[in-house]
Amino acid sequence: MNKHAFATRAIHAGQEPDPRTGAVNVPIYLTSTYQLQGIEQHRGWEYSRVSNPTRDALEASLASLEGGVSGHVFGSGMAAIAALVTLLHAGDHVICGDNVYGGTMRLFTQVIVRHGIEFSFVDTSETENVRRAIRPNTKLVHIETPTNPLMILTDIRAVGEICHQHGIPMSVDNTFMSPYFQRPIEFGADVVMHSTTKFLNGHSDGLGGVLVTTRPDLAENFRFVQKCTGGILSPFESWLILRGVKTLAVRMKQHDENGRQVAAYLAKHPKVSRVFYPGLPTHPQHELAKRQTSGFGSMISFESGSRANADKILRSVRVITNSESLGGVESLISHSATTTHAAVPPEERERLGITDGLVRISVGIEDIGDILEDLDQALRSI
Repeated sequence: MNKHAFATRAIHAGQEPDPRTGAVNVPIYLTSTYQLQGIEQHRGWEYSRVSNPTRDALEASLASLEGGVSGHVFGSGMAAIAALVTLLHAGDHVICGDNVYGGTMRLFTQVIVRHGIEFSFVDTSETENVRRAIRPNTKLVHIETPTNPLMILTDIRAVGEICHQHGIPMSVDNTFMSPYFQRPIEFGADVVMHSTTKFLNGHSDGLGGVLVTTRPDLAENFRFVQKCTGGILSPFESWLILRGVKTLAVRMKQHDENGRQVAAYLAKHPKVSRVFYPGLPTHPQHELAKRQTSGFGSMISFESGSRANADKILRSVRVITNSESLGGVESLISHSATTTHAAVPPEERERLGITDGLVRISVGIEDIGDILEDLDQALRSI
């Protein structure tokens, strides 16, 4: 199946017709246990915390789309990140991007540090920052590109080369771009992480997370963690994401088309002082975006000038929904400082540039005329 083009794999990889009934869609196996044939004899499944046919199909599908040897799904994106750091031991050191999702930073700085693991948060958009931060005990480099919400890119290939020179695994949060537009493994990533809640699901109705890896040793670790901790994805939500993945290619094309038009509109609007979108030629990393992604997606942030202005915009939208998630077919708008990055201290938000006037949009696939008209009337409120 991996020889086929992306859109074909999105529909068929891991989702072959059911061999018993011929059902075109993978069945939802709502079972906690399975009949055994004898002592240590089974048909491939024995207990659903360990494995489930619906979940297996999703894991095979996502591994195919990212180009890894295996996929491992969890109950949320944060559960996937938590599973990632089970690779570490007390005394280990992690290099992490300083502008990652606020929940990732909260997990690392308020929970994982209790286990004797050290973190250095650096601006990974400057590759040499990563090299300078490496210590003898550095065991993981984790980057997010583009970052949430400032849309800052990291050169995956360049950072990957540094990591491999030192024998350090590199993980990449690819949630914003989806494997349709960016496949970090092709640029040297050892692990790719997604909140499957977002573009992979695409319909704002299924929570989940995934780790896809190229390394059998890491795959075995993630499989063991799934079994031991039980933070796995349910069969029903696995099915929801399988359903979403089938339309990933066609959805992402429309997300990208609408995103480009919204970014161009905002860039010319007199009440918007700055737009953060790698697809704009004015973005400082526009050329890097063209090299490592096949599209620019639909995640856009812009500066409204103040918290009061941001509040008026979010209260005024009618087609776009004021909500802190992203990646659904519907357009969503949010205030990063009080939602996704509320856990980040105010002084750190200020240093990063996550201002009280910053507004983030996940542009959906509605009619572009309706989206632009809604933004226009909302911006007239400030």
